[in-house]
Amino acid sequence: MGALFGTNGIRGLANIDLTPEFTVKVGTAIGTFFDGGEVVVGSDARCTSSMLLSAMISGLASAGCKVYNAGVAPTPTIQYTVKERMVDGGVIITASHNPPEYNGIKVLAGDGVEVSRKEEKAIEEIFFDQGFRRARWDQVKEPSILEGVIEDYLAGVTRHIEVEAVREKRFKVVVDPANGVGSLTLPTFLHRLGCKVYVINAELDGRFPSRPPEPRPENLGELARTVKALKADLGVALDGDADRAIFVDETGKIHWGDKTFALIAKFFLMKNPNSTIVTPVSSSSIIREVVNKYDGSLVFTKVGSVEVSHKMKELNATLGGEENGGVFYAPHIPVRDGTMTTGLILNIMAESGKSLSELLSELPAYFIKKSNVKCPNELKGKVMERVIKEFEGLPKETVDGVKVFFSNGSAVLIRPSGTEPAIRIYAEAKSEGEVDILTQRYTNFLEKVIKEIREV
Repeated sequence: MGALFGTNGIRGLANIDLTPEFTVKVGTAIGTFFDGGEVVVGSDARCTSSMLLSAMISGLASAGCKVYNAGVAPTPTIQYTVKERMVDGGVIITASHNPPEYNGIKVLAGDGVEVSRKEEKAIEEIFFDQGFRRARWDQVKEPSILEGVIEDYLAGVTRHIEVEAVREKRFKVVVDPANGVGSLTLPTFLHRLGCKVYVINAELDGRFPSRPPEPRPENLGELARTVKALKADLGVALDGDADRAIFVDETGKIHWGDKTFALIAKFFLMKNPNSTIVTPVSSSSIIREVVNKYDGSLVFTKVGSVEVSHKMKELNATLGGEENGGVFYAPHIPVRDGTMTTGLILNIMAESGKSLSELLSELPAYFIKKSNVKCPNELKGKVMERVIKEFEGLPKETVDGVKVFFSNGSAVLIRPSGTEPAIRIYAEAKSEGEVDILTQRYTNFLEKVIKEIREV
């Protein structure tokens, strides 16, 4: 049996891998999994999303599901809607941050969180065995249009904001939703908080003409320049489906997500000591240092937002986060949400009376470098055995690959890629020189090990 699901849902090239025929079949498998129950669906604004959403609705209806169509909306909005409407599950047509030629399918459980790995396997089994539930002709239900989902969602997010405190500050904020669905929620949310809002790349366009939908620092030059030119307090860049947020401070400096998550964790732990914070093993040691300093306990997961959400549910944890700008705030819903994350940052700025650059400068500083070493998939197991042996006796985390912590505060994570024939290296240290040395040392080590295993 093959696999449909990757790290985050089903992804592929639209109309090549993800065709309407394929999507109908996947929809029928999902509808069978939900036993013909009630399902909320929605999509991002990609060129192919409407086509694939229609195919998904047909498949779900064929299995006897009552389908509620939330239309074009951010991923967190649809997740919130599934939870609030108390339906059996949900499906989102989105490829998140992938380039415009891609699309994808995310399946949600009744609480709005993506289904577990075990449940993904159950859907795959139905799909490949073709054990489909088929509704009798007179039991196929007419899909309904859901009205007001964005309004309900914004009310839900706002409940967690110190509205009057933020309003008093009259923050000036620049938003870059990358021509994605975040333009339907974040600007309105900020207006309601009394912010002066400027939006660039606002028009919904599935070709993402202004910048790639991945909010990486190299894609955010226009946002940084606009923040400086307008003397704004904050810039916010979203990804294609608005579940992640990357921030630019008032000086125009772009900050990767580990820093802003560490800031949120710090203020959260100051108010909620002894709380558990959940993060993937690939996160920077800045998180570990902050959580230790403010009396929290840190739990590492495998890489992937699904892993973080499910670990938070398992431990009843309130806060989770990833280095890529994903923050999971369970009092709202334990999934990534770019609008919720922006609200949490504004809460902190209003409460502290400090600028974002000041707040981030008070955190520990780490230099991070990433590298890949090519490695055939069939050798990955043996290579990782040698890596574990190399780090014997050192403090380490082995939930996903091996992350070793050195006494001088530096750390190295070595993990096999789940998507390509490569081993990934994440090195971090307190100085740029040290991080370069670590990256080179373990690149050389891996190349040597792979060569030796090949020659055996």
